[in-house]
Amino acid sequence: MVHYRRNRLPGASYFFTVTLADRQASTLTDHVALLGDSMRTVQQQLPFTTDAIVVLPEHLHCVWTLPESDSDYPTRWKAIKAGFTQGLRLAGVALAERPDGGFKLWQRRYWEHTLRDEADVARHIDYIHFNPVKHGWVTRAADWPHSSFHRYVTMGVYPEDWGLAADVDGAFGER
Repeated sequence: MVHYRRNRLPGASYFFTVTLADRQASTLTDHVALLGDSMRTVQQQLPFTTDAIVVLPEHLHCVWTLPESDSDYPTRWKAIKAGFTQGLRLAGVALAERPDGGFKLWQRRYWEHTLRDEADVARHIDYIHFNPVKHGWVTRAADWPHSSFHRYVTMGVYPEDWGLAADVDGAFGER
């Protein structure tokens, strides 16, 4: 078995990409409230700050900052995935099973990147907020409802018209 090495720094900020096993599914946006409930439940038990997030039909991106004495994001993701899966089952959503008895909802792993500095944070937050435009779901970031972009507009970080498809400059490649 391959052992993945994760960079774990207490109190750090991290960029994550978490993906469903079925890349054609729309489960995350179909049940976005349930996903939010799962994230909030875990956040109450194991605190973290969600600095930015976008939820797309089959994947999500986010930036988290962990408490100063804590680097255990794997436990948080495991609990969020399990809580969301259990919530779907309780809601009567049919889920395919794996041979080991688990469910074929999530990809087994996720992408993590430890953010190095404020410029790295800003670049990843821009990437998160532009992602629905990049994937063709909308033509401007403001039109995607499942994003922290709206909070950033309210805070004055972005203008409402930021992130138009016509404004792509090539800086939003896959990470």
